Amino acid sequence: MMSSISNVDQVLAEMRRLTAAAQAGPAQTEGAVPGDGDFSALLKQSIDQVNAMQQEASKLSSAFSAGDPSVDVTEVMIALQKAGVAFQAMTEVRNRLVTAYQDVMSMPV
Repeated sequence: MMSSISNVDQVLAEMRRLTAAAQAGPAQTEGAVPGDGDFSALLKQSIDQVNAMQQEASKLSSAFSAGDPSVDVTEVMIALQKAGVAFQAMTEVRNRLVTAYQDVMSMPV
């Protein structure tokens, strides 16, 4: 249970770092994300973490619905809320990436 909290915290911290680096401008962002493809790897890792959180929440919900005495309703609700927040955060990141892409594509060459 604690690992999912740390995963969300890691994703949010990385998103904040990337946002700060993007707002800082090109002069300060050089070297902020080392190597080619690291952003895509980070994005894929974040999506995988959100997916894992959603699957875990679904599994806990199913176990609770089936009457498993080892699953507490509070544990299910917390897992569902964490998965929902993580999904909303990833949706916002996706929306901002699409907006940034559209802004870049509309720039005159």
